[in-house]
Amino acid sequence: LDIDHVKVGPHIRNTLVGDKVENWEMAMSEIYRVMRPGEPPTKETAEALFDGLFFDGERYDLSAVGRVKMNMRLDLDAPDDLRVLRKEDILAVLKNLVNLKDGKGVVDDIDHLGNRRVRSVGELMENQYRIGLLRMERAIRERMSSIDIDTVMPHDLVNAKPAVAAVREFFGSSQLSQFMDQTNPLSEITHKRRLSALGPGGLTRERAGFEVRDVHTTHYGRICPIETPEGPNIGLINSLSIFAKVNKYGFIEAPYRKVDGGKVSDEVIYLSAMEEEKYTIAQANTELDDSGSFVDDLIDCREAGEHHLIKPENITLMDVSPKQVVSVAAALIPFLENDDANRALMGSNMQRQAVPLLKAESPFVGTGMERVVARDSGASIVADRAGIIDQVDARRIVIRVSEDVEDGTSGVDIYTLRKFQRSNQNTCINQRPLVKVGDIVGRGDVLADGPSTDMGELALGRNVLVAFMPWNGYNFEDSILISERIVKDDVFTSIHIEELQVMARDTKLGPEDITRDIPNVGEEGLKNLDEAGIVYIGAEVHPGDILVGKITPKGESPMTPEEKLLRAIFGEKAADVRDTSMRLSPGVSGTVVEVRVFNRHGIDKDERSVAIEREEIERLSKDREDEQSILDRSIYTRLRPLLLGNVVAKGPSEVVKGDKITDELLDEVAKGLWWQIVVDDEKAMEKIDLLHQKFQEDRDRLRARFEEKIEKLQRGDELLPGVLKMVKVFVAVKRKLQPGDKMAGRHGNKGVISRILPQEDMPFLEDGTPVDIVLNPLGVPSRMNVGQILETHLGWASRSLGVQISELLDNYSADQKQKADTLRDKFKKVYSPEQYKAEIAPLNDEDTVEMSGNLRNGIPMATPVFDGAHEADICDMLEMAGVDRSGQVDLYDGRTGEKFDRKVTVGYIYMLKLHHLVDDKIHARSIGPYSLVTQQPLGGKAQFGGQRFGEMEVWALQAYGAAYTLQEMLTVKSDDVNGRTKVYEAIVRGDDSFEAGIPESFNVLVKEMKSLCLNVELLNVTD
Repeated sequence: LDIDHVKVGPHIRNTLVGDKVENWEMAMSEIYRVMRPGEPPTKETAEALFDGLFFDGERYDLSAVGRVKMNMRLDLDAPDDLRVLRKEDILAVLKNLVNLKDGKGVVDDIDHLGNRRVRSVGELMENQYRIGLLRMERAIRERMSSIDIDTVMPHDLVNAKPAVAAVREFFGSSQLSQFMDQTNPLSEITHKRRLSALGPGGLTRERAGFEVRDVHTTHYGRICPIETPEGPNIGLINSLSIFAKVNKYGFIEAPYRKVDGGKVSDEVIYLSAMEEEKYTIAQANTELDDSGSFVDDLIDCREAGEHHLIKPENITLMDVSPKQVVSVAAALIPFLENDDANRALMGSNMQRQAVPLLKAESPFVGTGMERVVARDSGASIVADRAGIIDQVDARRIVIRVSEDVEDGTSGVDIYTLRKFQRSNQNTCINQRPLVKVGDIVGRGDVLADGPSTDMGELALGRNVLVAFMPWNGYNFEDSILISERIVKDDVFTSIHIEELQVMARDTKLGPEDITRDIPNVGEEGLKNLDEAGIVYIGAEVHPGDILVGKITPKGESPMTPEEKLLRAIFGEKAADVRDTSMRLSPGVSGTVVEVRVFNRHGIDKDERSVAIEREEIERLSKDREDEQSILDRSIYTRLRPLLLGNVVAKGPSEVVKGDKITDELLDEVAKGLWWQIVVDDEKAMEKIDLLHQKFQEDRDRLRARFEEKIEKLQRGDELLPGVLKMVKVFVAVKRKLQPGDKMAGRHGNKGVISRILPQEDMPFLEDGTPVDIVLNPLGVPSRMNVGQILETHLGWASRSLGVQISELLDNYSADQKQKADTLRDKFKKVYSPEQYKAEIAPLNDEDTVEMSGNLRNGIPMATPVFDGAHEADICDMLEMAGVDRSGQVDLYDGRTGEKFDRKVTVGYIYMLKLHHLVDDKIHARSIGPYSLVTQQPLGGKAQFGGQRFGEMEVWALQAYGAAYTLQEMLTVKSDDVNGRTKVYEAIVRGDDSFEAGIPESFNVLVKEMKSLCLNVELLNVTD
């Protein structure tokens, strides 16, 4: 061994000298002894164990990604499909370790994205399935050993339950199987793009250190540095960057443009973090000339995670876009580059909590990503194929396809819209058509808006007129003062849908019954119920109203004389059932929008179930008829030209053999008889036969699909064991904005509404327009989210330009051509030359005027992330809009009419209403449920609980020496059962004398001590 103690250390020699094992057999038995202590090793068993550890494909799988990583790290060239270890691999590993000990080579960085990979659903699922199959295999082997193998059939041996159970457990109770966040389309899409370091096989919150959570240089273009939760999960749950994708090995790849000889091409390649280190990469917004070459002599580049200034000829790649660094949610924040990172994080997280509003409105100041997100989230409906709109109503859109229809596909597309459906977060999913009958649509065009989308663009909030100024302390500490106009005009009103369900079970005392016949409930309480005892659709319901009447049999109990009398008068029924109807919970009032009734298979359906089923069948048959009529129309339109001009060889009685087929002849013959006409042109006949065959197939397919749906509808429902019937009632609640609701902008500027001020008291502009919202200017400097101020100014410019366009359109003295020309001149100044050329120049006069009508409220602007408007651009826009370059105006006090002594920043901000609504949080309790053991009131709104008078509150009363108040708190107001009753009686009598007894929690303590064999007896000592 060539050891010089400087370049080469004596590590292997020292190991061999120190090792007691002298030969191969001893080594094998030593390994066996460590792995299987207590079992005496033989040569064969020891060899089999060692072989099974790393060299047997049945027991060991290095996996494709393991082999790829090994080849990369150790410079090997083994094929990907070699999934076991070779001797060369182990030698290479040892060599690498020795070299590291000698100071050669580099130590791996555990947080480098080349060493972290994404395990997607499929892979986790595969692992679970493997476990299930192994259990199944074990069961089959056991069964085969115990049964006579000659007579047995395969299905007697195989039981699929273990495999099914493993999969069900994975989807039902895995930490990574989550309920989709459906608050709005953005929250849906970001939840699907989420990466988690938690879960089985991952980290735990407590053990994860700072390094794992921190942003790494390799995150660039792969994982968003901004979007992550604020709490204990910070940095462990991340979001995929906009253009990132996961390759087949689970490594995240980022896109780059190729650079050849200092010239940037449009060819895009995707690279993982390991591959990227070999390249020199320029920033996306580096200046290029028209030919795609770099303008500067030295370019700021990244190379192996470091920043250098590089000559253009040495650059090999360039970023695709400046926004490739951030995630979808962060890319929707305009002026993100002007916000502090902490506030940007809050901004991107709060956009996911925005509630869909009654009327969506896209932002004046966006980033250009709104349309992409709305389309990719699936909230809006997009045309699959080009065609002409045949029918439109609120529930569906029917399109007659105009592009070439492939064989086996229908020439009709029916899009069913979702109307007032409940999302997982109780927000309302509702789609509205945007097209009219006769419109021509192309593939990918938006047909209908969904929740939080406006004309196919994401619209999470509303543009409101904001002034930054203090107002009587009502915007202290991030409070928000709003105008009554916002409530009156339903600007931030949203619809929420509550789902309530009730089950009728089979109990020991007999089945529960859903009925209108409920004991001790007057006609007033039943006014909203139908004959079956279920609430009508459209009924206005309030807290405590009965939604579904239900009675439960109760056991016989001794009767009082009064009950006996009642039973003698009214017969048996009065006493043996109790009312367990479903009532509306407190704090909820609204309109019933949907009722669903589920019946167990084999149980007779009530009138309501039958009515719902009939309605559904009618809808399905209408769909089928419409599709059939369009299909007939398109087929006969294609058949007519095939028949025209040919000579009749044979046909129905209406046509004569030898006649030439004309339009008039065909119009006289019923369309159904056209197929009976035989013409003498063989080629035409072949085409006609093919068309007829397709026509028949389409009809049969339609009929089969319809019958399948009907059969599915009429079949009973799969309910839980013991449940006979289940009713779900959906109540739509309108929530107006009110004090206590949380609102936020897109820059992490959040606050709670403190007061709704009458419109006439709000500060107003010179022309008399009152502002909508007053925000505190002190919320900006310390938070360092200046983006909101830039957005305010640009929003002000956008709105002022909209006002100018409105004035041009309302100029009645000008004709259409003059209007269009004036508008074009205006647009030339506002839009960039490329955009004007692409979008506005091709429009004719009428279309230009119509398009301008959509811009009356304001001209939308896009300032993409890291590549948006600068201060100078905003000032130019303000000037063009005819307002002060400073973005500040004189405001007047609404109460006195006097001008404020300084100018105020006023403009339009895009504000969101968040899902933290005061209606869901406010709670009050009088008498309610008590805990069985401690006899104390339960806690929390869901349990209708009380407020805990805890340890610290007790100290406060002790400090004041308020002995009697304290005694009441700990006894009669809490868990002294007898004392509670006595207090009630005393109050009813009208005096105030009562005694506090022993709290129940003390009895619990005594019982617990007795269970520890400590006998505690209470002695009543008298003086």
